[in-house]
Amino acid sequence: MAKKTDNVVEKIQEIAKDIYNKIKLIKQPELVMPIRALSNVEYNEKEGYFKIMDKIKSRTLTASTIKTFAQTLRMMGLSKELIEKNDIATKREAYYVSKNWGDARFKEQPESDTVMDDIEAMMRVNREQIGFIPGEKGGAVAGKLTVIDVDQDTKKELKIDCTKFGSGAYAIPSSVEHLKFETNAKFVLAIETAGMFERLNKHKYWKKTNCIIIAMSGVPTRATRRFMRKLADENKLPVYVFTDGDPYGYFSIYRTLKVGSGNAAHINKFFCVPNARFIGVTPQDIEDYKLPTHPLKEVDFKKIKDVIKNDPFCKHHKEWQKALQKMAKMKVRVEQQAFSAHSLNFVMETYLPKKLKDQKTWLP
Repeated sequence: MAKKTDNVVEKIQEIAKDIYNKIKLIKQPELVMPIRALSNVEYNEKEGYFKIMDKIKSRTLTASTIKTFAQTLRMMGLSKELIEKNDIATKREAYYVSKNWGDARFKEQPESDTVMDDIEAMMRVNREQIGFIPGEKGGAVAGKLTVIDVDQDTKKELKIDCTKFGSGAYAIPSSVEHLKFETNAKFVLAIETAGMFERLNKHKYWKKTNCIIIAMSGVPTRATRRFMRKLADENKLPVYVFTDGDPYGYFSIYRTLKVGSGNAAHINKFFCVPNARFIGVTPQDIEDYKLPTHPLKEVDFKKIKDVIKNDPFCKHHKEWQKALQKMAKMKVRVEQQAFSAHSLNFVMETYLPKKLKDQKTWLP
């Protein structure tokens, strides 16, 4: 890790030196970074993730860009300071640090988040390498897994058995690169909602099926995605994803986990899980299991239309196009908990066993 952070400091110094030299020559300095959007990614099934293409944007120092330019340099300076002190700052803390930057301070956190993402993309590193961590909680883990961490005081290996948390679960830390794993599990089941995770954990579903269950709690954090990627790669484990049956669960949660996003295209190859398969609730399941539903909202119809038209992953897989078209025609969405209409443990006793046996019902 030291080598990576040393390189980051060197890169920051190179950029700063280039800007300084251009100003001395009375030339306009600029910052160049890739465009982070679906319009600048390509999807290749063999590579398995959204790969960033060559469209770039330049931030040239002018009267209209001087504030953003200054904010970018101050944020890079904060990053250098954090790395050199072996410290970290949450995204929220970085926003408040800026309150000491005079006219370069941020008015709202989304502004500082965007600048932070721009720096990350410009340097082609992940956020943690430049000293920043998310403030949100990571995922929860239970089941046939031992996580090998390091004791911060003794620096010795610390083995954490994820079957021994009682009614609780292991919480994924913000940085997971140093973790190692021991497991004889057959698969990983990634679950959208904390409520469904709690039910499966309470009844030790992972014990009956010899698996590891992970609560994503909505769109999984980067740490959760990286944790799953490392776990899958290092232990040759398949990852099955169980979400609600709606456009958000399909293309904000599942697709982001499997192939990444346009916004983070510069680091997708580290944070996505290409071998993930979707076993969540499909429009066909609504009919087959006669599930109670909710009407699609205007925002759902808009997302379906946008995904079919613009999302490279959807455009590559006709199965997803058909599923979304069927959902739009049915005009309904469904939640994981809808199976409770049959019985509280219907998911464990009927749905998941049948789903895991019949790969024809899965989506790519």
